[in-house]
Amino acid sequence: MRIMGLDPGEKRIGVAVSDPMAMTAQPVQVIDHSSPETALQAIKDTCARYEVERVVLGFPRNMDGTEGRKAQQARELAALLQEKLGLEVVLWDERLSTRAVENTLLAADTSRRKRKKVVDKLAAAYILQGYLDWLAKENGKEASD
Repeated sequence: MRIMGLDPGEKRIGVAVSDPMAMTAQPVQVIDHSSPETALQAIKDTCARYEVERVVLGFPRNMDGTEGRKAQQARELAALLQEKLGLEVVLWDERLSTRAVENTLLAADTSRRKRKKVVDKLAAAYILQGYLDWLAKENGKEASD
């Protein structure tokens, strides 16, 4: 089963997709969402190309765990995606995902211009990998029960 990870930002949506066994996340693309219709079509096309069965959407909670305006926007996007794609959409806590990716890129001495091009899709992969790791752990618990 392939799973798609999305990191919605102010201007762009980072996209990652799992391998067919849902073990690893690979960054795929960045979608400009200045046009919601175009962004939705790009997500649909990517779902079809990779035969995605589930979507994991980054859910931006505040550091204290509360939900703000961006979290509400993510809930609305999740509902829209579920309706338009006909797939399960899982909200996944994304606190500090972009910061973690930026720190990794800085440690690798990646230029600002290169970081800007890849940070969104790497953040999507980071979010998706967190979900995949949790899923593997949960499935391991079920097998041992």
